[in-house]
Amino acid sequence: MILPWHLYLMAMLYILAGINHFRKPGMYIKIIPPAFKNPKLINILSGAAEIILGILLTLPFTKSFAAWGIIALLIAVFPANVYMFQNKKAGFGLPIWILFVRLPLQLVLIYWAYQYIY
Repeated sequence: MILPWHLYLMAMLYILAGINHFRKPGMYIKIIPPAFKNPKLINILSGAAEIILGILLTLPFTKSFAAWGIIALLIAVFPANVYMFQNKKAGFGLPIWILFVRLPLQLVLIYWAYQYIY
């Protein structure tokens, strides 16, 4: 079974983002809200999850599982997006409108992943 190109695109985006968690951990640790303990571990787990789920997305028999995993991951990391919006330091100096647009973008990404559940 040949999977659609947009599925491979999505998989590649998550794999590359996951790798980036290990290349530039400080960038991700900076956006983890202080209420969450052990941000280094959270960064490692979320990066590994992105890589693993991205790979599983490319396999027809694990595609649905991976899509559900990505949806769960997007929900789990949503507090980091809110924290970036609320905290100037965590927002990397980005304009507030970009940080605001990132919030509903999570819904778009969730919808995109949902397309591969069945």
